[in-house]
Amino acid sequence: MARKRTLSATTFRRGINLWPPFLFAGIRVLAVSPDFRSARVRLRLRWFNRNWVGTHFGGSIFAMTDPFWMLLVMQNLGPGYLVWDAAAEIDFVAPGRGDIFAEFELTEERLTEIRELTADGKKALVWFHTEVLAADGSVVARLRKQVYVREKRRTDRPADGE
Repeated sequence: MARKRTLSATTFRRGINLWPPFLFAGIRVLAVSPDFRSARVRLRLRWFNRNWVGTHFGGSIFAMTDPFWMLLVMQNLGPGYLVWDAAAEIDFVAPGRGDIFAEFELTEERLTEIRELTADGKKALVWFHTEVLAADGSVVARLRKQVYVREKRRTDRPADGE
């Protein structure tokens, strides 16, 4: 069961766009669905985020994708679960030479899979895949993120009223 959200997707999007690692890298969250099941992110190529050869800095490409799988899973599973980033792999396919985009979509099937994997207190290490695309749809990078998930134990949970 998903938790009751105290933060709207719109407020979350506005706040994360002011987060210094995104703000100062030129990363912009364009959309977050009201149910926190999808997000769309853009990275514009600017003088301050170009690498030595004039294309997107790889660290910025990674940063534009970094928090989303963890955040989407966390928002959908609710407070009864621990959710952490565990690992990541990125394959730079082509130079990014303009606006680039990443989209994330968390399905009910993936959430069901995670709930089943974490039943009875077991941990799950779940991989998610994302492609970073140029405006013309060509692939700039492929990213895999591994998210650690497990149900919280009673000792992990705050007491009522905290």
